[in-house]
Amino acid sequence: MKKDDIVTLTIDDIGTNGEGIGRTEGITLFIKDALPGDMVRAKIMKMKKTYGYARLMEILKESTMRTTPPCPEHKRCGGCQIQALSYGSQLKFKENKVRNNLKHIGGFENPKVLPTLGMQEPYRYRNKAQFPVGYDKEGNLVAGFFASRTHNIIPVQDCLLGKEGNGRILSLILDTMKSYGVSAYDEKTGKGCVRHILIRYGEKTGEWMVCFVINGKKLPHAESFIEVLKDLPGMTSITVNINESRGNVILGEETYTLYGKGYITDYIGTISFQISPQSFYQVNPAQTEVLYNKALEYANLTGEETVWDLYCGIGTISLFLAQKAKKVYGVEIVPQAIADAKENALRNHISNAEFFVGKAEEVYPAYCAAHGKEARAEVIVVDPPRKGCEESLLAMMCEMAPQRIVYVSCDSATLARDLKYLCSHGYDLVEVQPVDQFGHTVHVETVVLLSKGEIDSKKVREEFSLEDMDMSGFQKGATYEQIKAYVLEHTGLKVSSLYISQIKRKCGLDVGQNYNLSKKEDAKVPKCPPEKEAAIRDALKYFQMI
Repeated sequence: MKKDDIVTLTIDDIGTNGEGIGRTEGITLFIKDALPGDMVRAKIMKMKKTYGYARLMEILKESTMRTTPPCPEHKRCGGCQIQALSYGSQLKFKENKVRNNLKHIGGFENPKVLPTLGMQEPYRYRNKAQFPVGYDKEGNLVAGFFASRTHNIIPVQDCLLGKEGNGRILSLILDTMKSYGVSAYDEKTGKGCVRHILIRYGEKTGEWMVCFVINGKKLPHAESFIEVLKDLPGMTSITVNINESRGNVILGEETYTLYGKGYITDYIGTISFQISPQSFYQVNPAQTEVLYNKALEYANLTGEETVWDLYCGIGTISLFLAQKAKKVYGVEIVPQAIADAKENALRNHISNAEFFVGKAEEVYPAYCAAHGKEARAEVIVVDPPRKGCEESLLAMMCEMAPQRIVYVSCDSATLARDLKYLCSHGYDLVEVQPVDQFGHTVHVETVVLLSKGEIDSKKVREEFSLEDMDMSGFQKGATYEQIKAYVLEHTGLKVSSLYISQIKRKCGLDVGQNYNLSKKEDAKVPKCPPEKEAAIRDALKYFQMI
């Protein structure tokens, strides 16, 4: 089997990125847009020793899981990787994704993973849209989304995941740009004005925000843009963000207001939040409420507990928990986010929430040392970024030994890695609840309850002391079994401990066992093949070891 061969096969699995997985002649093939149960003809585009990538040519027999995607651009866009999969099957896929990562990366034999909590309506749920602006091959002004793995703009003014008003707003802006000759930004030359149009919507308030991201200090013909937008129902904020960098970051650091306020407001439950162009705010508020209610259930608050939220952002979870807790402390390393969290606490008249700027592994133990038992947590909540928690933070959490840890995750692979650490240091994995925040994509949010085991709790207290502990000594890492599981899941390759040790040595990492020694002087030690070396290096990067 080689590149350009045409093969016929049945798809029997689905990968973490939504690609179909089939097997023929002992070779595993990954095929984009194919679904489990499909019988397909595919053209091999890239071959490795035991696996390859193929392009879907024809569906000979459709899977019973397949549905007709309503978006005509879903294949080109790549934003909705699994829109052709029926919604019920999407929920099952996400449940299995979480379970498999817990088994293969976390080492949990039979984790209690509940069925994914889905949406009543899995379209029109996104309250935020970012449209790049540019030109097509004919020189026409366009806005839409970047095609998968490219910076070629697909003209899509009305994404079916976004709010219906997005298309009207974007059309008015493009027409005004054309009428007054306002240029779009050109990534290749670094010239031109409008880079992105950011649109946000308040689900509960009906408020709209438009932010022009520009390459320059002033938006040309700003008054004309205000004139066509200001009378749209709910238009509350029109702002300009300045981004003169040549990089791929969407927003610059400076924003000023053209019309109305510099923010809109929205609610999660009964908690009101102020949202600026730069604010991190969940894009699916209806499912966020589902997620936070589950986190609140797992926290099991009676009104007597002290809770620490160690990645608090603008205070969304902190303020949600403060309704039931005695005291909530939030920690976040971004100063502007903490300023927003404090403002959100004031606007909601919440007085039992306090916020700190800094690293949680430094702020929390220092505050507890200064304020005694009253500040120590009965419950710790973490909602880290995709890369998961720093190991020094996990170690600190284990030392502080709260009765419950509620872990909210947007990446079940790093979640599994972190849970393995926590459960090897005194915690029991009680329950895992996937939540569908991002319908028709492969992403899944997960909330997990961990409980402290009494025997292990005593053991941890005997083995650790914050006063004696050197936090700098902790290293990010993964076991050989975790690395093997990651490589197998993401590439289909099986790698040995020998190969892993060889690549770790190349990267200057400690190996532990000397797998390269042989009892025979003339013994030949097999060398790691290039494709497996690349896969192992990817795993080491993923686990933040290099």
